[in-house]
Amino acid sequence: MVAGETNAGALDGEVELVGRIRQASNATFVARIDGVRVVYKPVAGERPLWDFPDGTLARREVAAHALSASFGWDLVPRTWLRDGPLGPGMVQVWCEPDPAQDPVDLVPADAVPEGWLHVFDGFDADDRVVSLIHEDTAALRRMAVFDIVANNADRKGGHVLPTAAGHRYGVDHGLTFHTEPKLRTVLWGWLGRDLDADELAGLERVRADLDSDLRETFADLLAPDEVTATIERCEDLLAEPRFPGPRGEMPAVPWPPF
Repeated sequence: MVAGETNAGALDGEVELVGRIRQASNATFVARIDGVRVVYKPVAGERPLWDFPDGTLARREVAAHALSASFGWDLVPRTWLRDGPLGPGMVQVWCEPDPAQDPVDLVPADAVPEGWLHVFDGFDADDRVVSLIHEDTAALRRMAVFDIVANNADRKGGHVLPTAAGHRYGVDHGLTFHTEPKLRTVLWGWLGRDLDADELAGLERVRADLDSDLRETFADLLAPDEVTATIERCEDLLAEPRFPGPRGEMPAVPWPPF
C-alpha cells in the first residue's frame, strides 16, 4: 500500500504481526489488517525519554496525522490508535518508498546538484568532506512548515518517504508537540525565506481548525499546554511568515541524520 488513505477501508480487523523493524528505537512491527500492510507501535514498547512523558508517543503520532489532515497536504499516512497483539498502540498504513529516489542525500562537498539545497558539511567514514542536501521542492517545503507547527524533534532523512508517483510522506512523529522549542530537522535549506501563498493558506486552515475540530481531536491526544503551544507556534509563523532558524538548546539536526 502506497497512499496513506487509498483503498484502506475501515481496517478494523485483527492486527496480524508480520515482522519487526529492528533498527527502530522503539518496538515497531510490520503487520497486516484486512490484507493491508501497516506499521504497529505498541505503547508498551516505547522507551522512556527524559524530555517526553512516558507512554505518549503513539498519541503524538496520531496528533501529527490530524495536523497533516488539517493542512490538507496529505503529509502523514493514515494513523490511528487501536488495540493489537501487544496491547494498545499506534497503527499507520504502510507507505512503500521508491528506492530510486533520495529527497535527502549526502554528496561530495563540491557536487551539490542544481535544484538542491545545502544544509551542512561533515565527514564520511573515510574522512572525506560531504554535504547533507535536500531537494528544493514544494512537497518538502510543506513538510518543513508542518514540522515547525508540530515542533518535530526528529525529522531525519529516513523519515521522508518518496513514493514512485512522486509524493513525499513524513513518518515517525512520536517526538512532536513539546511545549519547549525542539525543532530538529534535516530540512533547513529554506532558512530565512518567505512562506509562499500555498503555505500561508495551509497555516490559516490549521489556525482556524485549532478553534474547532482539530482542537477537539488534540484534547484527546495531547496535554492542554501542548495544544496551547501548538496554537502559539502557528500564530507566530503567520505573524512572521518565513522559515525560522533553530531555537533553544537542542541540536538543530537529529543524530544520526538518516
